[in-house]
Amino acid sequence: MTFRTDLEIAQAHQMIPITDLAASIGLSEEDIDLYGRYKAKIGLHVLEKFKERPAGRLIDVTAVTPTPLGEGKTLTTIGLTQGLGRIGKRAACTLRQPSMGPVFGIKGGAAGGGYAQVVPMEDLNLHFTGDIHAVGQAHNLLAAMLDASLYHGNPHDIDLHTITWTRVMDVNDRALRDVVVGLGGPVNGYPREAAFEATTASEVMAVLALADGIQNLRQRLGRIVVGFNRKGHPVTAEDLQGAGAMAVILKEAVKPNLIQTLEGQPCIVHAGPFANIAHGQCSVLADRMALKLVDYVVTESGFGADLGMEKFMDIKCRQSGLRPDCVVVTCTIRSLKMHGGVGRIIPGKPLPEEIRRENPAAVAEGCRNLAHMIKIAHYYGVPVVVAVNRFLEDTDAEVETVLREAVRAGALSAHPVTAWAEGGAGAVDLAAGVVSACERGGEFRLLYPDELSIKEKIEVLARRVYNADEVAYEPLAEKKIARFEELGWGRLPICMAKTHLSISHDPMLRNVPSGYVFPIRDIRVSLGAGFLYPLAGAMLTMPGLPSRPAAFGIDIDERGRVKGLF
Repeated sequence: MTFRTDLEIAQAHQMIPITDLAASIGLSEEDIDLYGRYKAKIGLHVLEKFKERPAGRLIDVTAVTPTPLGEGKTLTTIGLTQGLGRIGKRAACTLRQPSMGPVFGIKGGAAGGGYAQVVPMEDLNLHFTGDIHAVGQAHNLLAAMLDASLYHGNPHDIDLHTITWTRVMDVNDRALRDVVVGLGGPVNGYPREAAFEATTASEVMAVLALADGIQNLRQRLGRIVVGFNRKGHPVTAEDLQGAGAMAVILKEAVKPNLIQTLEGQPCIVHAGPFANIAHGQCSVLADRMALKLVDYVVTESGFGADLGMEKFMDIKCRQSGLRPDCVVVTCTIRSLKMHGGVGRIIPGKPLPEEIRRENPAAVAEGCRNLAHMIKIAHYYGVPVVVAVNRFLEDTDAEVETVLREAVRAGALSAHPVTAWAEGGAGAVDLAAGVVSACERGGEFRLLYPDELSIKEKIEVLARRVYNADEVAYEPLAEKKIARFEELGWGRLPICMAKTHLSISHDPMLRNVPSGYVFPIRDIRVSLGAGFLYPLAGAMLTMPGLPSRPAAFGIDIDERGRVKGLF
């Protein structure tokens, strides 16, 4: 059987002019800034313009612990949005912008897939409207100003050993993880160890995602901590007089971006942090705008419920006042088989035969991971619906096993999804289940209060979310926790930096590990974003390219059209 690639489907699609799409949700030409015929930025004044409108329903799409290939959360998000349209609901999705690191690496983009995509997909997966570049420029300007301050007499008396501000770029490049800057003699500054991280891991990206307007963005940028002086006091972007210029670089990037699904629903794309090393959400501004423009908003959190969804609830909802009406937990048969102890999935290689072979028993065992994710969602008082992204080789017996186990674990309903092949028609049942869950409602609550100490918050997460028995703190983490408490930062929420390939800190521990010690090796502050981020296990914030990166197959033809992009 031959299938068209995602790129072929997207390029064959006739898009709606963005002005017409905007008009369909009440936006005039004065409300948008055009970036060509099919994408636009939405002015922040729209929030004031529609402030009297009632807000729509908010649905957060999350997942089980994924395989290294991902389980199609973005596809579910877009397919569900299209499915809601098929049953007569005014719906939109809000997505994170893809990083070009995975696009040219191995994981691929973040525009969905098959007939559940947002378009123009080439633009979205590449430069789009330049927001990620703007974030990188703002971040690196602050890094340059920091090194300039050190060179010009170090007026803030910064202790070089405490500097935490890196440089960033939107390309996977392992050679830049650890570097030495300032080589070449005194004219080039002071030699010191430094690092590069992915742009999407930047605190500037988190600030962009959590800000509620341009002035709040400016204030948050000013609070960014770059290091400490020799008396132990924090030195900020405001101290370095860099926050104003950073805000100017971001003055267009702060506006959310409007594009469309293949079935004509609006999609608002804004911000792009990963949930294993950041908080993993699209922007507060995107969600707030969408909730005023349509009746159902489907958003997506990075990776599994133990990462993206937990951070959606405990960071984004805590800071913004947003409240979800439903959580959708996405899974695949292949992911549940993996958690059930069958096969090893390696990016870039075909699925092993044991994964492809029918095995309802392994699926049932892997459903313990699904049940744990449902339990985490229930901590927040939100109803849960399960989506099973169905592949051709999945058997009826395997799918029925998941549907049965999902309801047994507390999901209101569970539905196979074939949106990749059928678009919105393949997510109609899921859409109906989500509408029913939203109407049933819940009683939202946070996992922990602000008043708990830093260690108490970490331990709530470790025991209830990561299923650990206890937490162990390395001396560096102990020292910094004590310092942060003294500085008054103990009320901040926790953004755990840990692997996305396990509920635990160890990517080799599958399903629902238990009886282990959760290790905290370090803890850092993102004061501008408004959270603390402990580091559990070995976390890379700058990925590397594989031996055969996706970039090998990406090119441009004689007509100037992209080819080889998924």
